[in-house]
Amino acid sequence: MKTGVMICGHGSRSQAAVDEFAVLAKKLPPLLPADWEVDYGYLEFANPVIRDGLDRLRDAGCERILAVPGMLFAAMHAKNDIPTVLMTYAAKHGIEVSYGRELGVDPKMIAAAGARVREAIARADAEEGEVALHETCLVVIGRGASDPDANGNVAKVARMLHEGIGFGWHEVGFSGVTFPLVEPCLEHVAKLGYRRVVVFPYFLFTGVLIDRIYGFTDRVAAANPGISFVKAGYLGDHPAVLETFAERATEQVGEVPPPNCAMCKYRTQVLGFEAEMGAVQESHHHHVEGQGASAPGSNVADCALCDTFCTGECRLEMTGHGHHHHHDAPGHAHGHAHGHDHAHDHDHDHHHHAPYPHADHPHGPLSARKARK
Repeated sequence: MKTGVMICGHGSRSQAAVDEFAVLAKKLPPLLPADWEVDYGYLEFANPVIRDGLDRLRDAGCERILAVPGMLFAAMHAKNDIPTVLMTYAAKHGIEVSYGRELGVDPKMIAAAGARVREAIARADAEEGEVALHETCLVVIGRGASDPDANGNVAKVARMLHEGIGFGWHEVGFSGVTFPLVEPCLEHVAKLGYRRVVVFPYFLFTGVLIDRIYGFTDRVAAANPGISFVKAGYLGDHPAVLETFAERATEQVGEVPPPNCAMCKYRTQVLGFEAEMGAVQESHHHHVEGQGASAPGSNVADCALCDTFCTGECRLEMTGHGHHHHHDAPGHAHGHAHGHDHAHDHDHDHHHHAPYPHADHPHGPLSARKARK
């Protein structure tokens, strides 16, 4: 049975992010069996879309496709939207499509993160002079999701970096959806008395959200000239990241493939998110499939609210309360596939967007409005 590997990316309005993802996908074949085909596609905001990649694998004669979510943690996109696209395609074309785990909290991913953080420290030491690790606070910034499982994994990564490297303290922030967002997180850290703050975006690629993280870092640094703020690089195509992607494909053909999510708000009651258990499986991203960096609202130049970087305020202004249909959006929560060929689909006859329960948190998305005061 000829095997294909499908890397399913989120997609981005940033062409640089799309290009970086494509480079990563093209570096995977040497880490996989020689007779396996590899392709990729995006859920939204970029081409090729996931269906295009699946078509190419099928045209190449693949009878079995091992799909891997190109995402750090399993939240709404990995648990719901991508499986919906895959299962719909498999049913339509009568082809076997299995679905693997996200990259997750993995020793290789922690090693890649540690390398990026250490690179930033070495650069800062060379430019500014050495600062003891015990006088340094690490801030890990995750993407932010309406899924506490994914947000909790960011916190676990942060603790492992904190303890593994030996920082004096650590904090966790997020670029969108949940709390605390970057600016309130860094404002809090500035009060702790550390000489240096290392800001590490736990992201795979560049894009609007990386610009947002670095922009808020510069803003808080300017307000606290006595503290050295160091911007670490994102993960990118670090060799350990590539190795993890390859493992997420090959482990699917083992005797007992590992489950593709462990603590899922869609199939068990999670504190504060009980209403989302058993929600219907449905993707909501058809309207943004293929839209790229030229789409309206893609650039700061198009925004009357931002000067130098995207603060996220426009998403609040678009709807008035922060519940929107952009890639930062809270609460597009539905059922999803687990394992190889089954899903907990349910008989719901409505299209429901579960609201994020803490959308009004003062350190969450609403904090972006501070920029206008």
